[in-house]
Amino acid sequence: MKHLTPEQKAQFLREGYVPKIRVLSEKAANEARSALEDYEKRSGGPLRGNFRHKSHLLFPFLSEIVRNDRLLDAIEDLYGANILCWSTNFFIKEGRNPAFVSWHQDATYWGLSSLDVVTAWIALTPSTLANGAMGVIPGSHKVQHAHRDTFDQNNLLTRGQEVAVEVDQAKAVYFELQPGEASLHHVLLVHGSPPNPSNDRRIGFAIRYIPTHVKQLHGEESATLVRGIDTYNYFEHEPLPKGELEPEMVALHKDITERNAKILYRGTKIGSYEDPAAKGAYR
Repeated sequence: MKHLTPEQKAQFLREGYVPKIRVLSEKAANEARSALEDYEKRSGGPLRGNFRHKSHLLFPFLSEIVRNDRLLDAIEDLYGANILCWSTNFFIKEGRNPAFVSWHQDATYWGLSSLDVVTAWIALTPSTLANGAMGVIPGSHKVQHAHRDTFDQNNLLTRGQEVAVEVDQAKAVYFELQPGEASLHHVLLVHGSPPNPSNDRRIGFAIRYIPTHVKQLHGEESATLVRGIDTYNYFEHEPLPKGELEPEMVALHKDITERNAKILYRGTKIGSYEDPAAKGAYR
């Protein structure tokens, strides 16, 4: 065990999550928030469309977070030393905004061959009960539930998807995190979060990690090798950004995210995160 305690790993296996680990200093998390908001100020507003997806290919400060050794030590404790970053997403709730995340399971539309997938949700601002912290249903990762698409305008998920069963919210555990702390959750764990009624925004950066034996079942995809070696080569390996929004990386990122959107939106008429009909974190 490199970072997690045996008790934390046992909790992940039993309940589907690790509620809190420190992966960045508070200073480093605040600097990451400042870097994000500096770009937003220069570009005229929050990240939109495909820029909220796989942003680590566009911004070196996010690429560094994805490859953070303390974080990767924890992922290695769960799934071994050969690790890919399959995807990253920003979940930003502006203050006094109705945006929410419905109760759902990540695996439903991702198209991956295995349930060996873990999300590291890193707080770049405080995430508390007062500003829409994420809640989970302990032990719910043992069964895949049917989902229904709502395409709710205020839902931060791609399809506004929600589990098609009644969720006993009295059983929910909410993760309250300070900047630089992260939670880890299994790809089948039922989770969601309410709107943010506070005056400040809540920023979470979600990183999806997979061991190299996992593959995509619904098309060609790419991923970033962040630790170890990849002897399977199921995913094209992504380069690391050397600077912010390098033209060649922007073009590559566009191709990658359009290909990924076709997988996540399969079965709908939406084919791109830039599509006016696209919802949630990708609009």
